Amino acid sequence: MNTKRSRKRLTLVQKLIVSYAAMLFFTTAALVFSIVGLYSLNKTAKDIIMTDLPVINAANQLRESLLAQERYAGKYLILKSPEFRDLFHRKEAEFLKIIAEMGQKSPDAFTARLTADYQDYRQRIEALFASTSGTPPAPDKVITERVFNDIQTISANRQLLLGDKLTEADRRETTTVRLTLVLALAGFILALSVAGIFAYNISSAMRKLKKGTHRIAAGDFDFNLQISPGDEIGDLAEDFARMAKKLKDLEQMCLDASPLTRLPGNIAIERLLTQKLEQDEPFAVCYGDLDNFKAYNDHYGYIKASDVIKMTGDIICETVTNLAGESAFVGHVGGDDFVMVVPPEKAAAICETVIDAFSAMIVQQYSAEDLTRGAIEGVDRYGVHRTFPIMTISIAALVCRKGEYGSATEIAEAALAIKDRLKGMSGSNYFINRGRGAR
Repeated sequence: MNTKRSRKRLTLVQKLIVSYAAMLFFTTAALVFSIVGLYSLNKTAKDIIMTDLPVINAANQLRESLLAQERYAGKYLILKSPEFRDLFHRKEAEFLKIIAEMGQKSPDAFTARLTADYQDYRQRIEALFASTSGTPPAPDKVITERVFNDIQTISANRQLLLGDKLTEADRRETTTVRLTLVLALAGFILALSVAGIFAYNISSAMRKLKKGTHRIAAGDFDFNLQISPGDEIGDLAEDFARMAKKLKDLEQMCLDASPLTRLPGNIAIERLLTQKLEQDEPFAVCYGDLDNFKAYNDHYGYIKASDVIKMTGDIICETVTNLAGESAFVGHVGGDDFVMVVPPEKAAAICETVIDAFSAMIVQQYSAEDLTRGAIEGVDRYGVHRTFPIMTISIAALVCRKGEYGSATEIAEAALAIKDRLKGMSGSNYFINRGRGAR
């Protein structure tokens, strides 16, 4: 009798309560550990997005800016044109601004050393600009290489730190998954129905996060974690998605960019136009094309022709930035073709300014004899010997609105028709088609 009573000390409700109490204990412990682990991973992901990636991107920008400064200083050394000195100072200000921003995000010895070495570089270049002798001193390549090495050191160090963070995040993720599953399994044994659902949800989310981490690390930036938002795991998944998108954009920019002008190429141009066509706000697309470029390339060689392409890209970028702001877009289709996507009200001023700047620049790229004649001798694409005038630029502009064009291809075809008419005219010209309202 006493034995039976001792066996019945716990009722079904009490057993259920004990079972749920045990489940609650293990579930709470698993949840707390998961949240701590997820918070740590979330913090690491945000730290990568807010610190590491901007520093690496800034290092790339510093490298490009220093290359531009070297180019302008070299051209000044040859041509003695104040324009190149001014362009150098603009890039110098850009370089200093990037260093200041980098110093705020990464105030370390590497940044301080870069700042000091760049001051030596600036003093050397300013001595070149200030020289009144017939042959100014050439820039010190040792100083230049030191600045480049400082930038490379910062980039490599940050990438190493990024790799360490990803490794540590993976380790913490693995630990979190294992201990969470152990705690969830204990709750599952005591309360199968309730703890089972909880363990499945947590373990499934962890597996997806782990798989997503490795897939993104392998370059699959479009991998969908399929984790619903609304909790810490969802926030982490969103951070991973944003990080993957940023990495994909950076990769596409590097792969698609023109190696000559460093401007976005056809993929970026088509994607932007497709996005613009889906919006209600009108925009202007300006296609710039150099006239008689092939003859110039055949006559003067591909090196000078490449310089013309780069200088044209610089003129277009500077003009669009000054008149339309950073929100405008400049792309390099390839060869001597450029694309500008700007507000419609700015299109005319931009076309006129580009033409004026190009006209002032291009005459400096011909010999005095050819300028006097106003033309060069050459062979056209059909093998016929012809006389080609001094190079000009034609800009075909279209004001696009939602519903007027179905795709980027239609815009390109419409612009091509305008460019064909402009090429039949003498000198540099532009024409703006302000819509298909008459159609």
